[in-house]
Amino acid sequence: MKAARPWAAADWLVALLIAVVLLLRLGGAPLYDVDEGAFSEATREMLASGDFGSTTLNGAPRFDKPILVYWLQAASASVFGIGEFAFRLPSALCSLVWCAALWAFARPRVGATTARLAALMLACSLGVLAIGRAATADALLNMLLALAMFEVWRALERGPGEEPDRAAIRRAYLWVGLGLLAKGPVAALIPGAVSLLAALLAGRLQRLREAALDWRGWAILVAVAAPWYAYILHRHGMDFVDGFILKHNVSRYTSPLEGHSGSLLYYLVMGPLLWLPWSGLLPAVLGHARADWRLPLGRFLWLWAVFVIVFFSLSGTKLPHYLLYGSTPVFIGLAQAVRLVQRPGFLPRTWQTLAQVLTAAMLLLLMLLPPLLQRAANRVKDPLYAELLGSAQALVQPHYAVLIGAVLGAWLLGSLGSRLVNGERSFTAAWAAGGAAFALLVVGWTAPWLGSVLQGPLPRAAAAARAHLQDNPADGAVVQWKLAQPSFSVYLQAVTPRGEPQPGQLALTRRDRLDADPCDDCRILFEDRGFVLLKKEVTH
Repeated sequence: MKAARPWAAADWLVALLIAVVLLLRLGGAPLYDVDEGAFSEATREMLASGDFGSTTLNGAPRFDKPILVYWLQAASASVFGIGEFAFRLPSALCSLVWCAALWAFARPRVGATTARLAALMLACSLGVLAIGRAATADALLNMLLALAMFEVWRALERGPGEEPDRAAIRRAYLWVGLGLLAKGPVAALIPGAVSLLAALLAGRLQRLREAALDWRGWAILVAVAAPWYAYILHRHGMDFVDGFILKHNVSRYTSPLEGHSGSLLYYLVMGPLLWLPWSGLLPAVLGHARADWRLPLGRFLWLWAVFVIVFFSLSGTKLPHYLLYGSTPVFIGLAQAVRLVQRPGFLPRTWQTLAQVLTAAMLLLLMLLPPLLQRAANRVKDPLYAELLGSAQALVQPHYAVLIGAVLGAWLLGSLGSRLVNGERSFTAAWAAGGAAFALLVVGWTAPWLGSVLQGPLPRAAAAARAHLQDNPADGAVVQWKLAQPSFSVYLQAVTPRGEPQPGQLALTRRDRLDADPCDDCRILFEDRGFVLLKKEVTH
């Protein structure tokens, strides 16, 4: 391994940029349903009940995920209060650690410049921008998977005559144990399968055997994960087994769950989308695959990425963020590709042009997104989302297009200028600046705007319900009728179970469903872009 040099000014600049990307306007958008709303409401109910051993959603037991992310969100909300920032902060901090771990792992192995660029690419990619600032368990799991896989390699990279790295082995067990508390069996499956494949191909089964028989590592894993699983099994028994193990793990893999299906090529399409705006470098990554495979570290990284793609391509349920479990090594490859595309020759020059064109296209797409969504509203079959998207252009701030146009113009000038200067740094800096500009625009303006388009009525509906209940304390509970929007419960700060409203109760529903099935004796209290809050009057 190369000796690590002290941090340069570029290191501090990139570290600051990563922190800004992951924390900027963290509470700027309403909670997205269903996932963010469900996780946040389950955490809110945990805080309200004082029951920190299990979770509920609108009063019903929730077995979708283990407990760790709810504890982290509860700790954040206890400090910062109930709100989007508090519920998303754990994911943002986990993403920061994920980037730092990648940087620390890659720096002595592939060089300081490549490690710095890999961490920046990770933070600024579209997939990580989506989960790294979301109130879900995905950033937490990806951080723990990356930490565990890095420790696996630290244990495997030692030669036959060297002492085993016991500290790395035991840290890997710790991260896997925490992963079991974050999302379940997948946290052990990926490190276990990839380490076995890597050891077989490298002829280092003895190293793997030493790790597998490390009783202190197993003691750490059991001490971390077993107490909660024992408690939840004792408390809920087969309900937990059926809900978490069988439904959300076995059934999720063997059949499409909740309509999330796809072909065997699903992740080959989703990968380039999740890795935007860096996907223009993929041809260079693939072109260098054979050379990477000859090196032990390169082979390990390819095994990690390919195992995740193959394993989840065979899954019945397919969701884009599953691919992120194997994307950490992809970002190392993408960062290395920046140097590859600067080699003399026609093909690298073509790759460089493709990469720059793709970055320019992504910045341009951000400018055109509001009118594109506005136009798409006419083609959406769901009446609610057609109405929500119909407001896309109206909710754009006046300076939005001007700002993005200025950023796009500045980047294009800088990119063209870099072509006039010989040297690696000019292209690398222009390439990184374009990706960082894309990420800052997404988190600073696009994500809050899109949240207002899709979720904006729900906080206002909850505020209207609270105001009505304050003025009419004798009225009954609030229910959700013919829809499931868990974020509404968060903003109302009350359980809102699904069901038909009874006399004296309030209900949140959709305008199109209310029109199809009118509510007798109901009075509308609030209506906004397809959402309706009503009260069923008491009749005598």
